[in-house]
Amino acid sequence: MRIYLLLAHPDATSFNRALADAYAGAALAAGHEVRRQNIGELKFDPVLWKGYREIQPLEPDLVAAQENIRWCERWVIFYPVWWGSVPALLKGFFDRVLYADFAYKYHEKDPFWDKLLKGRSAHIVATSDAPALWLWLQYRNSDVNAVRRGALEFCGFSPVRVTRVDRVKYLTSEQRARQLSDEAMRGTARVRSYAPDSLSTGDCRGIDAQLWV
Repeated sequence: MRIYLLLAHPDATSFNRALADAYAGAALAAGHEVRRQNIGELKFDPVLWKGYREIQPLEPDLVAAQENIRWCERWVIFYPVWWGSVPALLKGFFDRVLYADFAYKYHEKDPFWDKLLKGRSAHIVATSDAPALWLWLQYRNSDVNAVRRGALEFCGFSPVRVTRVDRVKYLTSEQRARQLSDEAMRGTARVRSYAPDSLSTGDCRGIDAQLWV
């Protein structure tokens, strides 16, 4: 499988980086092709200065990102949840890269659109200090809704799998090592799923959550 891995935590020393390293290493060892970009190393302006009235010329790193998206069969994104959302650089990355005629195309005579990135799947791995259940109760999984529904599924990615690694600041070194081992096996083994009966019809469906580790 052709995998495009985007590490969307700007800190190269973060736990997200360790998780991404574990995933990429296991994927390569299993015979998959992996292309990777670390968002903190990319050189681009994340601000749409004129919105979508004008398309800003893409910087070389963003041109490479579009090439990676076209090339891949699965897009894997690692990011931390900050303020109930994603890091600003990731939001700016989506704004600049996933624009019309590349990722989608609106119809002229109706309110619908063509999803130009069909035929690809995606996997979101989101870390947080807060428990996954809190992110659902307090924010209704606002970060996942923005990335999965607002960006990836809008452009045609399907299915989009979501894994939460929560309570990160409380993890011991042994528990972090266990999470890294889990991440190395993520492509072939599914971690336990959490969806209490009272929330079973809500947005927790389809989300893997490592809770109270």
